[in-house]
Amino acid sequence: MPPDSTPPVSVIIPTLDAANGLPVLLAALEEGRAAGVLREVIVVDGGSRDATVPLAQATGAHVAASPRGRGVQLATGAALAGGEWLLFLHADTVPARGWSSALADFIAVPANRGRAGYFRLRFDDRPPAARILEAAVRWRCRLLALPYGDQGLLLSAELLRALGGFRPLPLMEDVDLVRRLGRGRLSLLDAEVVTSAARYRRDGYVARPLRNLFCLGLYFVGVPPRLLLRLYG
Repeated sequence: MPPDSTPPVSVIIPTLDAANGLPVLLAALEEGRAAGVLREVIVVDGGSRDATVPLAQATGAHVAASPRGRGVQLATGAALAGGEWLLFLHADTVPARGWSSALADFIAVPANRGRAGYFRLRFDDRPPAARILEAAVRWRCRLLALPYGDQGLLLSAELLRALGGFRPLPLMEDVDLVRRLGRGRLSLLDAEVVTSAARYRRDGYVARPLRNLFCLGLYFVGVPPRLLLRLYG
């Protein structure tokens, strides 16, 4: 990327009591600054009671307050972003080394202004169950064209506006947007993210995916996300 060009990517991170993992993510994003692709980091906080906000401010991130709810928070961040490209990341999802090159390669292709990219997923856990779940995620993305928000999502601000943006959903906001994108406008980026497996360690590598799948099925048959939230946990 030419040294005099404006960095194109705004990173948007919704947070709620994310102080434990956020510093690792913010540190990983420094690769993007060094590579000249990262314009800004926008942390949209939904009312954290821990040190999330001061930690984000200390790194120079722009911090915005928002009503709680990932869909609302993501929409708030998108409205504030100045970049031509938007990268949405969960606070417990950390791009692995080389992510900035993958973004630069994707952005360099003019046709990708009408497409969205997502990362390969790896969990920060060692048991074989974690590797099985990663394989299940690859299968879901390949056959169902359904990456989730913990894999990150990169798309142009222009495309997000054309899609109508993130809807103010308390749950399934990622599924809703990806379904509007459709298989033909999704691409796997040549990089991975490492996502926290805390909820699987807590709830179990069988019980938690089954609960997620049950919630997804209910959503597909029309159950409103606000009713699914308590079941999802």
